[in-house]
Amino acid sequence: MKIAVLIPCYNEEVTIGKVIDDFKQELPEADIYVYDNNSKDKTSEIALAHGAIVKKELKQGKGNVVRSMFQDIDADCYVMVDGDDTYPAEFVHQLIEPIRNKEANMTIGDRLSNGTYFEENKRPFHNFGNNLVRSLINKLYKSNITDIMTGYRAYDRLFVKSIPVMSPGFEIETEMSLHALDKRFRLKEIPIDYRDRPEGSESKLNTFSDGYKVLKMIFTLFKEYKPLQFFSLWTLLFLVAGLAVGTPVIYEFFKTGFITKVPSSILATGLILLGVLSFVSGLILDTIASLNRKQYELELNKKIEQIRE
Repeated sequence: MKIAVLIPCYNEEVTIGKVIDDFKQELPEADIYVYDNNSKDKTSEIALAHGAIVKKELKQGKGNVVRSMFQDIDADCYVMVDGDDTYPAEFVHQLIEPIRNKEANMTIGDRLSNGTYFEENKRPFHNFGNNLVRSLINKLYKSNITDIMTGYRAYDRLFVKSIPVMSPGFEIETEMSLHALDKRFRLKEIPIDYRDRPEGSESKLNTFSDGYKVLKMIFTLFKEYKPLQFFSLWTLLFLVAGLAVGTPVIYEFFKTGFITKVPSSILATGLILLGVLSFVSGLILDTIASLNRKQYELELNKKIEQIRE
């Protein structure tokens, strides 16, 4: 089985050499790719010196790097890991095994189950963000994924060559998780250890701006993947607001036969109409989404046949 280790990097000169050496030791037969995302330090030079295949990605953002990696590289099994030395290489065999045995299309390195992430991570808002995103996605898809945003994963060729990567930045992990759930790919979580960045290495993740982008991605994909549910929520909101505004108007009309609260009656009518339009939009978009899923399944079957050949 041809294995490719994918390491997206931006200013990781402190750690990239060790990450490459660790994975070379664990997977001597694998090709190790480092994609340098406009680093201003010696990331590329160090990666080359340690024997990695180094390529450049000029479009800034982790999602852009992952898109290029998935498009450029051909392998049977792909392992993606951050270049910050927070994910121990020795767990890679456990991540690969379900891919090798065709038990999963994507395996997820779960940092949260054994508690090491909460012990090692020194950024409390990251813990809060992880919990929030996990809860939202698990409720939307009735799933039970423990670690949605981990950067340590393995994929088979089918998943890599059939996912339309749209995220430009750090929301890429959330997009992959949602795509896998919506398209019914087989997922398996593998508990792993996590360690904080070594001294001198700085995180590129901005807690608030990148957290906002992740939530925006969930909102967008919820609208695209489950439009009927999405617009039904807006329908409910508009109907409740319309009834709240319109109930006194209706009460006044039945009591006196007149309507003196004309602005309220107009507002209530508008809100009810918005609710109806929202529900109709949801029905139409849900039909389109269903057709898109069927088309995706047909294209996926073609991709499976190509891979088998």
